[in-house]
Amino acid sequence: MEMDRPVGANALDAEKIVGKPLNRVDGRLKVTGGAHYAYEMQQNALYGFVVEASIAKGRIASIETLTAERSPGVKLVLTYRDAPKQGTGNHREAHPVLTGPVVSHYGEPVAFVVAETFEQARAAAYLVKVEYDREKGQYALPHHLAMARVPHQADGAPADSEVGNFSDAYTNASVQIDVSYSTPLQSHAMMEPHATLAMWDGDKLILHTANQMLNQGKQVIARTLNIPLANVRLVSPFIGGGFGGKLWVNADAILAAIASRYLKRPVKVALTRQQIFHVTTHRSDTIQRIRLGTDRDGRIAAVGHDVFSGNLPSEQVYEAAALQTRSLYAGPNRLTRHRLVPLDIPVASSMRAPGEAVGLLALECAMDELAEKLMLDPIELRIRNEPAEDPEKHIPYSSRHLVACMQEGARRFGWDKRNSTPGQVRNGRWLVGMGMSAGTRGNPLRFSKANVRLDPDGIATVRMAMTDIGTGTYTILAQIAAEMLGLPIERVRVDLGDTNFPEAAGSGGSFGAASSGSALFEACQALRTKLAELAGMNPDAARFSDGQIATGARSVSLAELVGSGVEADGEIRPGRNNQDFSQQSYGAHFAEVGVDQDTGEVRLRRMLGVFAAGRVLNAKTARSQAIGGMVFGVGAALHEDLVLDPRFGYFVNHDLAEYHVPVHADIPASLEAVFLPELDERSNPLKSKGIGELGICGAGAAIANAVYNACGARIRNYPITLDKVLVSLPDQA
Repeated sequence: MEMDRPVGANALDAEKIVGKPLNRVDGRLKVTGGAHYAYEMQQNALYGFVVEASIAKGRIASIETLTAERSPGVKLVLTYRDAPKQGTGNHREAHPVLTGPVVSHYGEPVAFVVAETFEQARAAAYLVKVEYDREKGQYALPHHLAMARVPHQADGAPADSEVGNFSDAYTNASVQIDVSYSTPLQSHAMMEPHATLAMWDGDKLILHTANQMLNQGKQVIARTLNIPLANVRLVSPFIGGGFGGKLWVNADAILAAIASRYLKRPVKVALTRQQIFHVTTHRSDTIQRIRLGTDRDGRIAAVGHDVFSGNLPSEQVYEAAALQTRSLYAGPNRLTRHRLVPLDIPVASSMRAPGEAVGLLALECAMDELAEKLMLDPIELRIRNEPAEDPEKHIPYSSRHLVACMQEGARRFGWDKRNSTPGQVRNGRWLVGMGMSAGTRGNPLRFSKANVRLDPDGIATVRMAMTDIGTGTYTILAQIAAEMLGLPIERVRVDLGDTNFPEAAGSGGSFGAASSGSALFEACQALRTKLAELAGMNPDAARFSDGQIATGARSVSLAELVGSGVEADGEIRPGRNNQDFSQQSYGAHFAEVGVDQDTGEVRLRRMLGVFAAGRVLNAKTARSQAIGGMVFGVGAALHEDLVLDPRFGYFVNHDLAEYHVPVHADIPASLEAVFLPELDERSNPLKSKGIGELGICGAGAAIANAVYNACGARIRNYPITLDKVLVSLPDQA
């Protein structure tokens, strides 16, 4: 199926199973230890340990491995001197390791030690002696803005956009805002570390690896190792979180594969928590300038958003933080620009809601500043600038209920009780304030396939190379198949995470459930047709329920109908709908915070998110995803800061003791997510939209705006820590 037209009524509209808050079908496996992750797949493997570069830029002058090689249990010490020739490309195309003496960033692998036990490999790794010729590098984004260039990311939106005449419109605007915000480097901090078990069967490679997008990963592995694509198999049925950090192939997979081939034995490696920070990817910091020009009534005449981010000189990936600014609010004159600064630090790449997550931290706070200058309620300002069509593409929205999200959120949260003057509401020693923000996230659709088979035991088996990174994919796909085939969900089996199964988009970008679910919808639709024909019934009139197919008063058991088994395939492709309609999910965040009048400590008191994201496929997993995203937003606003040492190009706080993320004590019991009823017939056959990243989009800005309302401290460089708040607290004397 290609999405070229509205889908109309279909079998999912019954919503007997789809949409219900069912428990996860894989839940029991996970809580009993029956769900096996990449590092647990085989117990008789050798163990690998990465030796990292201790400089950020330069060359290896000498490397001594003899002592390590003679250590107990050691089977191999791999360096650039004996690593095979590998394919090249940016980090989305290839991931070569140990290719030469040049060091391009701190923590880059310079050796790989393999031994009989993990402890032996780790001990020997510390015996590898490396001497370097250090070179001067450029590490900190603010210090090198003059080096910025226009990025040319092949698979992304254009770096710049311009509509009308921004310069003249902004200059002539009655009311102007010109503010700059900065967001810090961030780490994905997922629960499961990056891990791989590699084994060879002749010239065929099998990798059990923590990877969110297996078919894409398969291509990268084949290109890197210079082997045929057909000779690579990736397996990843369970992944312990990713947030984008496992979208791309990392060093663990390549090193394990190379070592396993040398030693003709399985080799597995799990990066330590400290290694993850430098060996894998992170989110770039940003410097953003927002310019808004309006008339006296607050209607935007000019909107400008400039963004600086950084990455390795070889990369084109940039933090597209102005992307949402192109479609969120009306305004005839518009200018957005992204610039990429070459830096000698580890690769920056996608992290949950790349672009919008940090872009809305700037845009939505600037809107709050504009509302104050206009003496308008922040919601009213946004309503006055609600666009009738996409203001840059000049195409209609497939569906858009942002205003409804804001109005419903205001009603539920008690927004009418907010005092618009900062510092006026107290609760003992706490200054209390409310803030809000709009949220939006793109709704992409990607090519995916699925297979579904119904066997004579009455069990339907779904297969695809999709992954579940903790989002509930197994459950959602089981619900779709059960709804389509009229089966109890207990009679549906879902097999995921293997490139031997039909190709799937994978988990990322909020396209996973919609793309894989739509392919499954098509496979089930094809199977319904086959089953109806076997029963001698009109497929368009057949009803599927309780394991039966029926028309009129006649019904037939599906188990009796299928003989030795019947199967069907399905696929989904983006089509004209993705080009002719602007597609986003929307939400509105509301936060109440307390700020300690003496210390500047910020405490979140309550928070609400109201979202419109098409059909909700499982009310429980959807709420879980939204709340998880909101907690992510709390971290972005108040906690997360990957601190770079600008002298040496390394991340100082490279562990979860010092890289702060929200914990239970930071999150109040009163944190809720609500979904408004919505069906989007131009999105996909499910009429759903992506929600995995929507929850974070705008959440942090609502907290920042609440901090300002509480105490008058307008903090424009995240995270909002007490030292920044203290200098802006009102005089208590």
